[in-house]
Amino acid sequence: MTFLSPWWLLLLPLVAAMLLAYLMLLRRAGRQAVRFTNLPTLRAVAPRSPAWRKHLLAGLFLTLLTVLVIGAAQPAATVKVPRERATIMVAVDVSLSMQATDVPPSRFEAAKTSAKTFIEGLPERFNVGVVSFAGTANVVASPSSNRLAALSAIDNITLDRRTAIGEAVFASITAIKTFDAGNGADPPPAHIVLLSDGDNTYGRSVASAVAAARAASIPVSTIAFGTPYGTVTIEGETTTVDVNKATLRALATQTDGHAYEAEDSAQLSEVYESIGTSLGWRPESRDITSWFTALAALLALAGGALSLTWYSRLP
Repeated sequence: MTFLSPWWLLLLPLVAAMLLAYLMLLRRAGRQAVRFTNLPTLRAVAPRSPAWRKHLLAGLFLTLLTVLVIGAAQPAATVKVPRERATIMVAVDVSLSMQATDVPPSRFEAAKTSAKTFIEGLPERFNVGVVSFAGTANVVASPSSNRLAALSAIDNITLDRRTAIGEAVFASITAIKTFDAGNGADPPPAHIVLLSDGDNTYGRSVASAVAAARAASIPVSTIAFGTPYGTVTIEGETTTVDVNKATLRALATQTDGHAYEAEDSAQLSEVYESIGTSLGWRPESRDITSWFTALAALLALAGGALSLTWYSRLP
């Protein structure tokens, strides 16, 4: 919770001082209570109500003051509201290591299926594009609201050598900026979702991609795809293809994105669903002063009703 007028909170120490003064008065009253020794006579002329009643009323009063001070400071809470539009680039690794079958039927086929499910689940007003990357990165579907174009592009991508993660980020940023150029001074927010299973072995570095994404204020969420036990056979030679989770995690965290791990197709579908949910909402700060005003009114009514009930002297 944040405050739009936080200087009002400077009054809270005064409320604390009032509580301390009340406690000190109670202590002094306790010391002086034994001065009148004829207790039966005292009870007859000054009958006492239960002590907890006045303590409760004092507590309600101090709580009321606290609520009023917080309300004056205009508290605001962060809530999630639906995004009306956004531009999403889905970057799919098509290097030969994606042939590994540790994620059935293969990393590549499972990635394509889940990517299409993700795109189909995006809100209608979201624009989506697709980048495929191996030794180079290619925009195979420019950002648009045309889901069929993006889905068809994913169906038609093919495998190639090397892995150029940095180039995939740069290609995605370029595609987003080109699309934004047609939206004037109010481009939609953008996000890159990058799926890969390997190191950055070619092209520009991941560090330079991070710098470019941060400069463009475009988060990159990554999915580390596969298990440590995947293997591929290329030209008769079988090679182990591990996942470089550290590189992908660094790319995500340093661009304010999210890093995910998916070791099977079912888990990958859940990952895409969580990404879609986060992209479909945006945080917004909303003034909740009215809640504190209502609470203060209830406390005042409760204190007044209790006072009239316990201490009124009707003829």
